[in-house]
Parts: sequence; C-alpha cells; structure tokens
Amino acid sequence: MPACASTNSEAQSLIVQNRASEGCTIITDFQTAGRGQRGNQWEGAPAENLMMSVVWQPTFLAAPEQFRLSQTVALGVHDWAQTLLGPAPKLKLKWPNDLYYGDQKLGGILIENTLSGAKIQYSIIGIGLNINQQEFAVPTATSIAKVTGRSYQRDALAARLLEYLERRYLQLRAGQVGALRREYLQALYRYQEVHSFIIDGQTVSGQIVGVEDDGRLAVAIGNELRRFGLQEIRHA
Repeated sequence: MPACASTNSEAQSLIVQNRASEGCTIITDFQTAGRGQRGNQWEGAPAENLMMSVVWQPTFLAAPEQFRLSQTVALGVHDWAQTLLGPAPKLKLKWPNDLYYGDQKLGGILIENTLSGAKIQYSIIGIGLNINQQEFAVPTATSIAKVTGRSYQRDALAARLLEYLERRYLQLRAGQVGALRREYLQALYRYQEVHSFIIDGQTVSGQIVGVEDDGRLAVAIGNELRRFGLQEIRHA
C-alpha cells in the first residue's frame, strides 16, 4: 500500500477481522505513525525504505519464551543483510533486535504478541529497514545504499527478506533453540567488549556477557553481574 499509519496496526486490524493467515505480509511505502522500541517513533523517507509487518502464529511457544522469537527474527534480518553487505564484521545486532552497521542503525524490529492462555497465539513482526535513503536527521542512522554506494529495488529485497525469515522461523519450530542463541550472541553488538552504559541516569563501564532466556541483558559491572530489561539500560 502507498501509505498507512503503521503496518503493525494494519496487521492487527486484519487479525481482529479474522483475515490474517500465517505469513500474511503488509508492506507500505510510508508510515505516518510508525512505532519503534521503547515507545519511539519510526521515521523514514517515503518510498525509499522497506517497512513491513508479517503475521506468524507461533502457538508452539509459551509466553515466557517470547525472546526466542525476537532472536529468530533478528537473525533472519541479519542473514538478509549479509547477502547485500557480505560477511561484514561491522554488521551487528544491537540488543534486543536492531540492525547496526558499525555504530549506525540500519533498521529495527518491533514484535507485538497476542497471548492465548499460556501460549502465543499471534505475533506481528514489524520490520523497518533503511534501504535507499541518503539523508537522515540523526548521525546515528545509515542505509544499505549509503554503505554500498548503490540503489536497490525494494520489492526484490522484501521477497528475499521473507525467505530468510521463513528459514529462521522453521529453525525455531524445529526446536533448534541452542543454535539460534549461539548465533545471536555471535552477531551481538559490543558482545564481550568493555563499553559505557547509561543506567538510572548514570554512566557506568560494563561488559555484555550474555542474554537471559527472558531477554534481559546480562552485563558485568565491576565484580557484579547484573541483568537489565529494555527500559533499564542504554548504550552510552
């Protein structure tokens, strides 16, 4: 569709109307009210980037296992980016699931789950990726085109991305949780490196040592191992 408020909202509407089968995908040229992690708004130039939402029905996952889905989607996006950028050491996944090249953001993921009892009934996988955009309001953003110096046909990229997402989803369905976890850590931004973080408004030095099953970030600060939720820590 040419434009919508949010592809995740469009997907939710289809679910409510019982019109969203598994794999249903909404793609738009422009979002007027795109949403990001931490309640942020997703901003992108019209018809230059890839903004999409995919509906999955991971009813095999229990509610406490939601982060497995986050890892799966992030790895699918990372796989897709590698086909464009090669096995670039700068290509990383910033916790929980942003795509980064060096210290600049290439894209983000917002997953919204609907529960039925103790199981996940529906997942709306919202993905925003900077493809052809050249100018950004913030210096911490970049695009595939800026990195490679060429422009892209977005429809072809979207089709390829869906293939890589499906491969990872089938891996999750097959119960290959350990392999997904290991690969996620291998691709994790600043993993096992000493860096500055902002915690409770204070800047501290720490080292990411892992991610808990519930998605909390495990950081070694001095002699203490602490675990943080999404709203509790930021990279400085």
